[in-house]
Amino acid sequence: MAKPTSDMPAAADPALRADARRNYDLLLTAARAAFAEHGTDASLREVARRAGVGIGTLYRHFPTREALVEALMRDGFDSLRTKAEELLASPAPGDALISWLREMAARSVAYHGLPASVLAALHDESSHLYASCHAMRAAAARLLARAQRSAAVRPDVTAEELFALVAAIAWAGERTPGGAELTDRLLSLMTTGLQTGLPRITDHGSRQADGRP
Repeated sequence: MAKPTSDMPAAADPALRADARRNYDLLLTAARAAFAEHGTDASLREVARRAGVGIGTLYRHFPTREALVEALMRDGFDSLRTKAEELLASPAPGDALISWLREMAARSVAYHGLPASVLAALHDESSHLYASCHAMRAAAARLLARAQRSAAVRPDVTAEELFALVAAIAWAGERTPGGAELTDRLLSLMTTGLQTGLPRITDHGSRQADGRP
């Protein structure tokens, strides 16, 4: 994917900056709805129409379709990071982690192709999404560590593995008729497997019960 910039244009007049911020937010909201309905190939003119602005305004904020998609993903990563940070105060660490994983899966299936994009952003340091994606991952890792310290979640699971599992589930859900039901079912199976007291997989692929040498 190209790496265009999608920052709002600078302006000396505070009123102009406020107007630009409003249009930027309106465009993101409209794009989120249009892409959810029609995929990321949805008409950009339709996005502008939904936002109540001209197509020229859209292109001033987002010079390319890729810039708009990246802005949406960055906004999603930031929201997930904030959600994870809020859940760190939950009195039930295991439930908090599961709630966050379900939120991540729901966001990942919002637009076709996002699961792969999330994994790519985690590993591509040149991506404009790398910093926000890793901030989200770090917050999620703290959620996982807290759940593991409380013994609500098995200790042999890493944040990297959780991201891969959720991305795989989201990928399957977006390619299957009735994908929402499949996603929910697979997430339930995954979160059940995260619980302590179940067999864990060793480095050699054999299975052991938690708490045994």
